[in-house]
Amino acid sequence: MKNIVSVTWVKEHLNELTVIDCRFHLPAPQKGITEYKEQHIPGAHYMDLNKDLSSSVGTHGGRHPLPDFKELHHKLEKIGVHDDRKVLIYDDQNGAMASRLWFLLKVLGHEHALIMDGGYSEWVNQGYPVTADVPQQEKRGILTMDLKEDLLIDMESVRSNLTAFKRGGSYLLDAREPNRYNGIEESIDKLAGHIPGALNFFWMENIENGKWKDTEALKERFGQLEPSKEIVVYCGSGVTACPMFVALKEAGYEKVKLYTGSWSDWISYTDNPISSIKN
Repeated sequence: MKNIVSVTWVKEHLNELTVIDCRFHLPAPQKGITEYKEQHIPGAHYMDLNKDLSSSVGTHGGRHPLPDFKELHHKLEKIGVHDDRKVLIYDDQNGAMASRLWFLLKVLGHEHALIMDGGYSEWVNQGYPVTADVPQQEKRGILTMDLKEDLLIDMESVRSNLTAFKRGGSYLLDAREPNRYNGIEESIDKLAGHIPGALNFFWMENIENGKWKDTEALKERFGQLEPSKEIVVYCGSGVTACPMFVALKEAGYEKVKLYTGSWSDWISYTDNPISSIKN
């Protein structure tokens, strides 16, 4: 796999990596940093979904708007992220938070980001070393910012492409669990349902027994999607769509974009249409 590496590989190459811990629990935002302070992979820095990987919530933009890329760039350089050095990202949320940072690094133009398969729990299960020591300030990295805005798509563009999604000219994939997609239940956002024309591909089905499915299994999962067509992925707030983006890339799909605001942004516009099994 191109973007996913084993804990054994990480252990063997640890001194060659800039390691970032992205553990985060949506119901308890302080839990991730608390866990990091208690123990983490030696040398790992911490980045917070709300404080570092998102910006402030507004009327539109969803529950986790993209961060200011200049600020993120500054933070990454500060912890030593460098053009020629691989970044190893891990979480303990089946790759959801790690994929968010992986995706943001891609948007910034950094091509050397990797996600640790199995997350922090797998590292601990293998008996590999952990520490509570926070790494000292490293030499500032030099990270060239070359924004790849073609990886992003906004609400207006999604709305203008609804007909294409419905007719299969391009694909819109909803990464949320089926009950939310179908509008049967909605425990997070104000309205239930999905964007018209969207296909449901629950992001957790990229994972099996706590690890990412291999490339062939992912290719089989997405086999109904034609590689020549554009694919737009979304979820509730733009976070768990990121592991879908990673999985599609692993399966060989190149024309993939993220609807950054996702469902929570879509429903913030009262005139946007909604589909569900109820209508």
